[in-house]
Amino acid sequence: MRAGMAGLIVAAALAWGLPNAASAQGRCETQRQAWADQAVDNAISLYSLEWTPFGAAEVGWTTYLPLLQKELGTDCEPGTSDFAAALAAFQARYALPATGRFDPATFNVLKGILQERRPFVMARVRDECPDPPPLRELGYLEAPEEHADRLTRLLRRDVLDAYRRMVTAARAEVPEVRNDPELLQIFSGFRDPEADAARCAAERNCDGLRRAVCSPHRTGTAVDLYVGQLLGMGVDSTQPESRQHMSQGATYRWLVKNAGRFGFVPYLYEPWHWEWVGPSEGQNRP
Repeated sequence: MRAGMAGLIVAAALAWGLPNAASAQGRCETQRQAWADQAVDNAISLYSLEWTPFGAAEVGWTTYLPLLQKELGTDCEPGTSDFAAALAAFQARYALPATGRFDPATFNVLKGILQERRPFVMARVRDECPDPPPLRELGYLEAPEEHADRLTRLLRRDVLDAYRRMVTAARAEVPEVRNDPELLQIFSGFRDPEADAARCAAERNCDGLRRAVCSPHRTGTAVDLYVGQLLGMGVDSTQPESRQHMSQGATYRWLVKNAGRFGFVPYLYEPWHWEWVGPSEGQNRP
């Protein structure tokens, strides 16, 4: 009965456009007997879990799947036994019940791990707000690197070099990026702290999910990259359906797997936001 349900779920995943669902069903079932029930439960909750991971209601967890797969060290889909086994190992590693089922507690551990990899966040935990770099350390973006939605001019020079290497690699490795010059353009780089604070106050959303008094963009090491958008929604729309759409694209999935090669780490909530932490740190991420 549950095995038949798993087949129906794979069909649903294909209808929803989840990448690799069909191929994963075959090659990621090496532990079918031990984890079959958990695989079915994960496949169902992937689209049906009602929860509030960032304070607002969301349904399902497809938005966070690419980063979770990266952390688990698997590209198997949630409806497979191998994914459940990898998830259980992750849970055990962080002293959670090793159920093999995705749940909010597991997500919170993932969120904490990814936040700890952002030096700016850890500085803010210590109540520190880094000073912006001197102007001599900032370089100008070229016109094809700027997104028309929101022009940004500057980025720290070493970060700009890393960004350019990353885009060159993405264009060579991802047809979607190669065929669409808009993808991976920057719509926010260095932001002057005073101007950012004024905008924060004007929008009356300081130190919230959308805007902070002390933003990582003040360091010149944070970039907001165009990774696609839903019709009628902005390039940085935080609506659940918008973030879900971005996270399922080939551009974002490539970034999840490869941005660390160039020193960039992600922000879990915003698929477009990446921060440069240096090549050695980024390359050592799972």
